[in-house]
Amino acid sequence: MIRLEHISKSFGGNAVLRDVSLAINKGEIVSIVGPSGAGKTTLLRTLNWLERPDSGRVTIADAAVDAATAKKSDISRLRSKSSMVFQHYNLFKNKTVLQNVTENLIIVKKQPVTHAEEKALGILSSIGLADKANEYPSRLSGGQQQRVGIARALAVDPEVMLFDEPTSALDPEWVAEVLEVIKRIALGGMTMILVSHEMHFVRDVSTRVIFLDGGVLVEDGTPEEIFIHPRQERTRQFFMKNSEYREVW
Repeated sequence: MIRLEHISKSFGGNAVLRDVSLAINKGEIVSIVGPSGAGKTTLLRTLNWLERPDSGRVTIADAAVDAATAKKSDISRLRSKSSMVFQHYNLFKNKTVLQNVTENLIIVKKQPVTHAEEKALGILSSIGLADKANEYPSRLSGGQQQRVGIARALAVDPEVMLFDEPTSALDPEWVAEVLEVIKRIALGGMTMILVSHEMHFVRDVSTRVIFLDGGVLVEDGTPEEIFIHPRQERTRQFFMKNSEYREVW
């Protein structure tokens, strides 16, 4: 369903991704872990062309873009296949919760307002925010705002959900509620790719874990294989030096 082929990306002469190739099947929950600066977020952002790779090809379902021949129409089609939830909520401060969720449905998808609002209210209800539909983001907690961001991403019926450290900007008291929503989405069969430092959550929700370091895909396996029985010395060294990872099991 998803294929990355020979993806490379540099910033100012600094190689961030080095010839990364990866295939992900429909319904898989894949988490990307590794040290800071490993290229995790950059790799995630190449999937919807928010970062244009220097070389390589990205395919999601029947949409594909090659860095050498990318056209606006190809990029638009690729982006239509996925939704991304960012570290920060990126909500429209001057719009209500309901308006934030319906924005893309009405403006991009050209859906009638009544249909868009009905759909949005259904999603908000499923994540416990139906009573906040007419509130503005400033009246919500950080956890609630991030759940609105997730609702907005779900509303466009993506084939893939991309999560970039969705809890890193949250106070500890709000983390659990956001992770619970993501877990429910995963249990519903949604294909997901997640960058997260919440290792207990990664263990519980992932079908695969990828260890990235220095822009290179070092290891790819089940949570148990990566955390407990890594095959590569670099993976073992990383987890031995990071107590929060050793405590996952």
